[in-house]
Amino acid sequence: MSRVRRRPIRWWKPAALLAIAALAATVGTVWRALNPDDDVNVADLASATITAAMAMAAVVTWLKRRNTAANRPADATRAADVLADLVRQQWQDEARNRLLDDPEPIPVRWQLTANEAVMSTPRLISTATEFTFAGRSDDIATLARNFRALARRRLVITGGAGMGKTTLAVQLLLQLLATRAADRTSVREGEIVPVPVLLPLSAWDTTTYPRLQDWLAVRLAQDYPALTAPELGVGAAAALAEGGHILPVLDGLDEIPESARVQVIAALNESSDQFILTSRRAEFTAAVKAAGRSLTAAAVIVPKPVSSQAAADYLTDCLPAAPSDTWRQTLVALRSGAVPGLTRLAATPLGLWLIRSVYVAPGADPAPLIGPLGSDADALRAHLLDRLIPALIQARPPSTNPADHFRPRHRLDPATTRSRLTYLAHAFPPASTRDIPWWHIAKTAPDIGPGMRVVIGLVLGLAFGLMMGSVGGLELGLMIAFMIGSVMLVGAPTVWEWIVLGDWVDEVPGYASFRLRGRVLPLLRAIRGKLMFGLCTGPLVGLLVATGSGPATPVTHLSKPGAGLSAGLSAGLSAGLSAGLSAGLSAGFAAGLALMLASALLKWAEQPTVTSTTTPLSSWRADRALTLLRMVVFGLPVGLILGLPVALVFGPDAGLILGLASGLGTGLKMGNHHAWLVCTLTVTNLALERRLPWRLMDFLDDAHRLGLLRASGPVYQFRHAALHDHLAANGEGIARHTRQVDVS
Repeated sequence: MSRVRRRPIRWWKPAALLAIAALAATVGTVWRALNPDDDVNVADLASATITAAMAMAAVVTWLKRRNTAANRPADATRAADVLADLVRQQWQDEARNRLLDDPEPIPVRWQLTANEAVMSTPRLISTATEFTFAGRSDDIATLARNFRALARRRLVITGGAGMGKTTLAVQLLLQLLATRAADRTSVREGEIVPVPVLLPLSAWDTTTYPRLQDWLAVRLAQDYPALTAPELGVGAAAALAEGGHILPVLDGLDEIPESARVQVIAALNESSDQFILTSRRAEFTAAVKAAGRSLTAAAVIVPKPVSSQAAADYLTDCLPAAPSDTWRQTLVALRSGAVPGLTRLAATPLGLWLIRSVYVAPGADPAPLIGPLGSDADALRAHLLDRLIPALIQARPPSTNPADHFRPRHRLDPATTRSRLTYLAHAFPPASTRDIPWWHIAKTAPDIGPGMRVVIGLVLGLAFGLMMGSVGGLELGLMIAFMIGSVMLVGAPTVWEWIVLGDWVDEVPGYASFRLRGRVLPLLRAIRGKLMFGLCTGPLVGLLVATGSGPATPVTHLSKPGAGLSAGLSAGLSAGLSAGLSAGLSAGFAAGLALMLASALLKWAEQPTVTSTTTPLSSWRADRALTLLRMVVFGLPVGLILGLPVALVFGPDAGLILGLASGLGTGLKMGNHHAWLVCTLTVTNLALERRLPWRLMDFLDDAHRLGLLRASGPVYQFRHAALHDHLAANGEGIARHTRQVDVS
């Protein structure tokens, strides 16, 4: 189903015409009001005319630039190259963090499913006479060639829990990126070699975005802000999605509701795009049955269990050259199949990773693997999952060396780390989502704790007390502070719901960067562009204020000072047209200059470059930078405008306090991105309740470095779904105090 695309309303055209008309009308009004015999008034008219001409020229230049920028088409080819570099960097770092190639990939064998009911007609999948699709995870080049040989390059990777479906998808993604340059030289003229991009299916709301391309455009722009860089043209993300430049690697069909799975299958069948899809086998089979048809032209592959010999060889490669006697006994038992639970567990990549993380990496005694636990694979897996967090913390001590990618930056306590991760596992339940977006943390804490009540009461009480105390004295300030603080101890939940659970809680992170290197020219261009707008609006406001301020009065009033906006307004109202014209123009020019600097700085900071990357930590920092920038560039002028009159009437202390409060409030309120602010308030509440740490993002980054979490763009996930499920099934006390995120 396609949507009707409306042409964007180009508001700057009528705005520019109205500005020019207003300037002309203002000059005409001034001409009729002036006395031709008065030399000073003639000079004022000449000044006003010159200013109006400059403003008109600025309007025309600005209009031309806006019109050119709006019509600049997206450079899809360059955007695809930029995206390919970003995706390669992102997943190379993630693969390194997951140790996918250390010492070598786990040798999982893959083959076509034997269930013909879930797969399309073979002649649609491949033109080969005898269609086969087989390969190994440790020979990803062969699997990639098999994928490229598919008629429509559609692949579904299925399998049980812990069989390495996502790992294989990442391996294919990196291999396809590595050979993309060579592939482009060998294809037919005009054929597109798409960029593989891994996206979690849990983020696809098929109700809002029934078409795959519509969702891809939105998701690409959010996860890869570099695609919105001006040099790539307007709508680069949409051009990539609509033009077939994206190979979506859709991870986790089994992780979305059953009804959504059917909609995803229908949307993929309506699309002609290539794709790679991962899903647990049972959920995929049920979804195909419910949809009434398979995925058109898609090959469906399943894994074979890792053989005991291959599993033992993999663990041997991870061990020292001279392993201990216990390890030699364990490897012999694994090769012979003498310990059934161990053999069954080691037949999955998840089991091998758990054995390596818990016993190999920290150098622990592996005796439990061949003890009583070794006879029961489920009990052995639960044992390994319980030991995983302390084992990884022990094996990877903290380091501040940037080259240590696998070591946390801070020392973590195993019990505290488990408690915090258990909170997140309950807050983002496996039945609803596998994603942990940091900006949705606010949705997990609907109740305000007593600690946060005190904080809100103290902050608001102190703020109002200082303001009233600066006007009415210390006793009045203390009384107001006590009253407001007491009321807030009771009414804090209402304030909390208004701020944290309001519209802000649904906002996504914004982008801003103060990095100057390589961005000086864009800053100068932004200032130049806003300068035209400032020269246009500033004098126009001054002329309108001066013209409407009253009839002409004697020229002697021109000597009155009127450099600021308030002085200009006062002079215009009291002295008439001549003095108002001079003061108004000065005030208008100053206001236009201030507006230009603030807007230019904000526009420059929000403008990504083609090298801008997105990780959970970088997206959090970018939204924080945007919030702080708004507070400075817009909060400071508002604070000065509102604080100066109060200072003149009630004194400098009252003006300073009111100016700071109003400026801070205005800066925080403006804009459409408040994710960092809401997250900070929520984390404060949760930290006071001892559910999450004060420095949440540092903790999540350390958990990622340890291998407990994985990153997919700006979103964290548990390293394995089994760890997510294990933690979510425990911690009943935490569960009773946790609100689960509703992803619907």
